Amino acid sequence: MKFNLRLRKEVGHGGLIPRGWQMAWYEPRRCVGVYYLAPLHWIARAVRNAIYRVRLALEAPGVECAQFLAMQRANGERQRLADEYARGYMRGWRECFQTCVDAIEDEMSRGDTVWDIGALLTDADHRPEN
Repeated sequence: MKFNLRLRKEVGHGGLIPRGWQMAWYEPRRCVGVYYLAPLHWIARAVRNAIYRVRLALEAPGVECAQFLAMQRANGERQRLADEYARGYMRGWRECFQTCVDAIEDEMSRGDTVWDIGALLTDADHRPEN
C-alpha cells in the first residue's frame, strides 16, 4: 500500500477546496491559491514571509549604494522636469513667433493700406481742440 501524504495543494479559480484545508497565500501571477492543512497554513505563511524578508535584507544594497541610487533618482527627476519645462517653453515661444510672423505677413500682404496710415498721421495734426 502506497502512502502519499501531500501537505500542499494549489487550487486555481473555480477549483474545489478539499475539506480541512485553508489558504496560506494567493499567487496573483498564476491565479492560484496555495492551501495547507488547517493548522499548518499559519506556519507555512509565516515561514514564507520570514524567508521573503530575509532574502530582501540580504539582497538590499549597502548604505552608500542606496544613497547613490537615491541621488541618481532625484537628479533624474529634476532633469525630467527641466526637459519638460524646456519643451513647453520652446513650444510656447514657437507659437508666439509664428503668430508674430503671421501678423507681419498679413500686414505686408495688404499693401494698399500703407497710404491710409499716412493719411491718418497727417489728420492727427488737425485735431479739433476742445
